[in-house]
Amino acid sequence: MRILLTLLALVTLGTCVLAQTGYTKVNGKYYPYTVDDCGDTLILAQLEDVSVSSPEVFNSDEEYKQYRRYRIYAQRAYPYAVDAIRIFRETEYITQNMSNRERRKYIKNLQKELKEKFEDPLKKMSKTQGKVLIAMIERELDVPIYDLIKDLRGGLTARYWATFAVFYGHHLKKKYTVGEDRILDMVLDDFDISYELPEAAGSDK
Repeated sequence: MRILLTLLALVTLGTCVLAQTGYTKVNGKYYPYTVDDCGDTLILAQLEDVSVSSPEVFNSDEEYKQYRRYRIYAQRAYPYAVDAIRIFRETEYITQNMSNRERRKYIKNLQKELKEKFEDPLKKMSKTQGKVLIAMIERELDVPIYDLIKDLRGGLTARYWATFAVFYGHHLKKKYTVGEDRILDMVLDDFDISYELPEAAGSDK
């Protein structure tokens, strides 16, 4: 939810009180403003969501180092996680009324696009970077990667990738669970990868 904040709520104005309100044009756009009796014009600003959290507490230097590593990896994985969530949500929406044949054809074409866009950069990810990326996706969708592959490609393909992933230390059938890795939880709390379909966003207006 967006919050309408005024500079009056953030700055101490001493004895000045509101004297006038209205709209002013800035760079071709109109914004609400207020003028206090000291003559200062204050533009009302509409801000996006912000995350406010208390300072992190670490039990050792090793925990802090792990936090720093996870954070660097999360920053690298973030764009891919955002795209993955968006693609999943859009595919789920677009294919919901398709026949099985139409859905398979759509997903097959989608896979070609994904391979061209993501294959090379994902290959360069380390084992831990891959772990963080998977954690981001599973945390948002609340399902294991195995189930996503199974839904999109079928059980045989899902089993193949689950077996292959074990060699890299990933267990695709086991969903990321908050609390199992406290340091990773700290990091992921600061990254928002949620995606809302435009139709859904517009329906609330």
